[in-house]
Amino acid sequence: KEVIKENVGGAESLSYSFLQVERSAITSKVALSRYEAVRMVRDLAKKHQSAALAQLAMRLRAAAGDDQFAKVKGLIQDMIERLEQEAEADAKKKAYCDTELSESDAKKADKTAEIEKLTTQIDKMSARSAMLKEEVAELQHSLAVLAKSQAEMDKIRGDEKAQYKTNSADMEQGLKGVKLALKVLRDYYAKADKAHSSADGAGNGIISLLEVVESDFTKGLSQMTSEEEAAQAAYEEQTKENEIEKATKTQDVKYKTKESTDLDKATAEATSDRSGVQEELDAVSDYLKKLHEQCDEKAETFEERKARYEAEIAGLKEALQVLENETALIQRGSLRGVSRHVTVA
Repeated sequence: KEVIKENVGGAESLSYSFLQVERSAITSKVALSRYEAVRMVRDLAKKHQSAALAQLAMRLRAAAGDDQFAKVKGLIQDMIERLEQEAEADAKKKAYCDTELSESDAKKADKTAEIEKLTTQIDKMSARSAMLKEEVAELQHSLAVLAKSQAEMDKIRGDEKAQYKTNSADMEQGLKGVKLALKVLRDYYAKADKAHSSADGAGNGIISLLEVVESDFTKGLSQMTSEEEAAQAAYEEQTKENEIEKATKTQDVKYKTKESTDLDKATAEATSDRSGVQEELDAVSDYLKKLHEQCDEKAETFEERKARYEAEIAGLKEALQVLENETALIQRGSLRGVSRHVTVA
């Protein structure tokens, strides 16, 4: 034992002295790499103004000071996983928002166009119905005027006909009397009895006068009859025209009233449809408002957040790589020390 000590003592002390120096160097490098990792995380926090990274840097610093290597790596790995999950969630939210906003905008445009179309239809139908009602009112007024005119014509014709009957009867009666008087006078003066021969001159004068009266009565009756027949013909013609006009306008009133009624019904249905579509549009608009509140990027856009996540994750992975290198350094140092120890023993 003393021989071994005498022969290898110097080498032993030299060998173990080198080992201690090497371990000391490794420990310094390890500490440096740990603090480098802390610095990298701290710089990331400052660059991206991240409270989470700043808190991580403080926790890493405390863990590094306590020489808790595994904990330091775990904290960084946990943060990387957290950031990756947040980035994935943000990407899903962005995809959801893009899809929902696109579909909702399309629905809003469709409902708006449908309301505009229904409004145009309602306006046209309402205008057409109002015009038809005005036309019906004018037709009904015209029919009322026509009925009044026909009633007046009927009365006038009735009065004229009654007057004609009375006048023609009187004329016929007068004409009949004149003819009878002429017959009596002609028979009387036609006799051969000359007892009244001295009165022949006066008799002929009376007969001539009566003949003039008879002619006047005959002409008067004929004219009266002609006027009556002309008045009756004019009345019948006008009455026929009035009947045709009445039938035409009555049909117009019927068809226009039906069309107006149908239009009013269609307008009511379209108005109801528009109310339903308006409710749908209001619902879509409310949903869009909520979507914008949820999805609109006020401070930071999705692209900016994505770039930040990627930079933070890359920085943390780089810090983790520094620590991984530290692990390799420690392992190499440990193996070298064990090898030397075994060789000396």
